[in-house]
Formats: sequence, C-alpha cells, structure tokens
Amino acid sequence: MRFFLFLFIPACLVALPFSGVSAQETSQPAKPARAEQHVSEIRIGYLRAYAPELALSVLDVPPRDDGIAGANTAIGDNNTTGTFLNQRFTLDVIEVKPNSDVVPAFNDMVSKGARYLLADLSAAQLLSIADLARDRDVLIFNVGATDDSLREEECRANIFHTAPTRSMLADGLAQYLIWKQWRRWALVYGSHEGDRLFADALRRAATRFGGEIVAEKEFKDTGSARRTDSGIVQIQRQMPVFTQDLPEYDVLLVADESEVFGTYLPFRTWIPRPVAGSAGLVPSAWHPASEQWGGTQIQNRFLKANGRRMLSKDMAAWTAARIVGEAATRTHSADPGKIAAFIRSDDFSIAAFKGQKLTFRKWNWQLRQPIFLGDGRSVVSTSPQEGFLHQVSELDTLGVDQPETKCVLK
Repeated sequence: MRFFLFLFIPACLVALPFSGVSAQETSQPAKPARAEQHVSEIRIGYLRAYAPELALSVLDVPPRDDGIAGANTAIGDNNTTGTFLNQRFTLDVIEVKPNSDVVPAFNDMVSKGARYLLADLSAAQLLSIADLARDRDVLIFNVGATDDSLREEECRANIFHTAPTRSMLADGLAQYLIWKQWRRWALVYGSHEGDRLFADALRRAATRFGGEIVAEKEFKDTGSARRTDSGIVQIQRQMPVFTQDLPEYDVLLVADESEVFGTYLPFRTWIPRPVAGSAGLVPSAWHPASEQWGGTQIQNRFLKANGRRMLSKDMAAWTAARIVGEAATRTHSADPGKIAAFIRSDDFSIAAFKGQKLTFRKWNWQLRQPIFLGDGRSVVSTSPQEGFLHQVSELDTLGVDQPETKCVLK
C-alpha cells in the first residue's frame, strides 16, 4: 500500500511575491562587514655562514639550500596550523662568509623583528652573538655546529641545539659496533681541527662503551688536487699502503670531517674490514632514506617542495622552526616571552619522525635525539641500541650526560 503526502498552501500566500526578507528587515540599515581578525606575525631568522664546499665525491657536495630548505618546509607546516590561530610565520635568510664578523648581520635581522634565530655558523661566530642575543631576548637555535664545547664550557641559556654533538654521533656509532661485537678499532684521522675533535669523540666513545683502539694514524692534508684523474689514482694506490702497517682490527674508524681522504678508504684498505665514521657506516642526525616512524610523510613533502631528499642539516633546521611553531600553537600566543617559557618548560616536546617525542636536556639545552647509522643507500640501524639503558632516558646514553657535564648556563 502506498501513502502520499499532499501539501495545501492557501492561495493568499501563493499570491504574495517572495523577496527573501521581510518588509521590516528591508527597512533596517545594512550591518557593517565583520572586521578582519588580527594576524600575529612570527618572524624567524636564518643566519648562515656559507661558501661552496669541496668533496671527494660529487654526490657528497652539499646542496646550495642545505638547511634552508628544511626551515622553509617547517614554515609551511607552521602556517598550516597557524591559519586557524591567526598566526603567520616568515623566514628571513642572511648569508655571511665563513669566519667573518656576523654581528652586523645579526643586528640587521633583529631590527627587522626576528626574535628566533636559526644559526648555521661556526662555534666562534655563534659565541660572538650569543650575549647580544641574550640582551635582546632573542632565542638562538644551533642547527649546524656539532662542537661539544658549545654545550659544555661555552654553553648559554639562550642557545638551543637541534644539531647533535660529535660525542652523540660517536656514541651512536660505538653502541652499534659494540652490539655487533666488533670491539677492536683502528683510528685514522685528518690533520684539521674538526677531524681531531671527532677523533677525540671516538676515543671517548671507546672508553665509555668498552671498545679498544688498537692503533692510530694521522693522514696529513698536503693540499693535493681532489677529483682529478691523477689525484684519484694516486690516493687509490696510497690507501692500501697507508693502512698496511695497522695491527689486526675489526673496524677502521675514520675522522675526516674536512673531506680529504675518508671517501677513498672503503674497499681500499690493506685487509678487508668495515669502515665507519666519516665514511662507510656514517652516524648522522637524519638519513635521506629514512621511512620509519612516518618518515615517508616528511620525505615526500620535502621532495615535492625542493626536488631533492632531506639531509641532516635540513632536519635540524626543520626541527628548530617547528619548535617555535609548536610552542606558539600550544600557548596560543605570538608573545616571545610565553613561547620561550614553554620551550623551557617540562611540558615541551617535539615530534620529529624519529620514533619518539624529543625533549631538551635542561642542563645544556641540547635536544635529545636518536642517531641514524647508514651508508649511501639505506639506514643500517638507529641508536641508542638495545641493551644500553639509562635511569632517565635511553637517549641520554648518547653524548655528555648530566653527571659528566661541565656546563654552567650563563
């Protein structure tokens, strides 16, 4: 049985014209348009010491926008959320030459309204502006310098470090080698300051985790031509001879931050052994092949925006800019004082596609983070390794722990 519903409309109503508003409504004056809500602008500066770098392999030459691309990606992420909170994030980039005076560039950036500074500078350059930034209530995020001294003897209360230290990188590598039961190490290091500092970090890691450095050799930089036919042939012949007199070892550790010889060691040693450190199995803050813990999401977004894969400095800069964005979101404020207070609080953490939320070490403002171990193609492992325990956080097994620190925050 079917039922039908009929509507009966009085004729008098049908005859009336329909205008969408009543006569009383049409007699009222039009209401003014709703005023636009105020948008708070949060300016982030990026101060970078840059000069084209040499590398033994053309594949290892850093991209021109290394770090900057990561910060720009984070700015886009911040603005996605900021739209709902009437916050707008911007990034101002200033480049200076390595070892130059960065104070004028810093003053210029602050005069434009930046209260958060991502610094890709040397340790000396960073310290030259640290106290100026403190006096002007500017937070600095160190995204490039791995010097342990910046977190220890020369630590500052207004400098946060998203780049890992050399000791964190060395500890991450050492844990894996110990886990593999490869305990006997030979160490080859370069003649530049960075090479020696990384060699010191590897020695410390050996003592800390039970590795044994059975021999050491220094490779002196004589200024020979790189990536030339004669240079490659010469160094290929030199490496077997250079490593010939080393005693029996499990792994050859390389400290060559200056890119002078390390790339030529794998497959060229006198005896067939793994190479690790600055070549072979390399510890880093991020790996371009990482896809765990949602890494595919950030990798694809970064690749689409920049046409290349994400590198360690990109991740350090992305994390720093996202820290500012996360603090602004959580506090619902663009006030620098409130943002700084939240970053320093116990409630702060940041998700950075590394398997767990990351937090700052309160004693020196170093960001706790896992260390990736990889070759040129894939992630081999991630430290801290299983079995390396800590009473507070397993991430504190990487680098200088609180009982060891020399930092007195200034």
